[in-house]
Amino acid sequence: MTRVFREFLLPFCTALGVVLGGAIIGSISSLITFGSPLETMHTLAKEIRIWALVVAIGGTFSTIRIIESGIFGGQVIALFRQLVVIGGAFCGSYLGYWIIMTLMEAKEL
Repeated sequence: MTRVFREFLLPFCTALGVVLGGAIIGSISSLITFGSPLETMHTLAKEIRIWALVVAIGGTFSTIRIIESGIFGGQVIALFRQLVVIGGAFCGSYLGYWIIMTLMEAKEL
C-alpha cells in the first residue's frame, strides 16, 4: 500500500507545485506591467493545468508505451502503476487550480 501511495504522491505534488507556482509567480508579471494579478493568476492556472499533467508524468512517450504494453501485452501491474501516476497528476493539477480559484474568490469578497 505504501508503494502505491508513493507512486501517487510524487506526480500529485509535482502537478500541484507546477500549477500553484506557475500561477502565483506568473502573476507577478502583471504587477510589473500594471495589470490585474487576479485575472492573470486565473488565466495561468487554467492554461497550466494540462502542462502540469505532462510534467508530472514525465512528458515522454514511455507512459504511452507502458499503457500499450499493459493493455496488449497483458502487463496489468504496469498498466495499474501508470494509471496511478496519471491519476495522481490529474488530482494534483486539479487541486492546484481549485486552490487558486478559492484564493481568488476570497480576495474578491
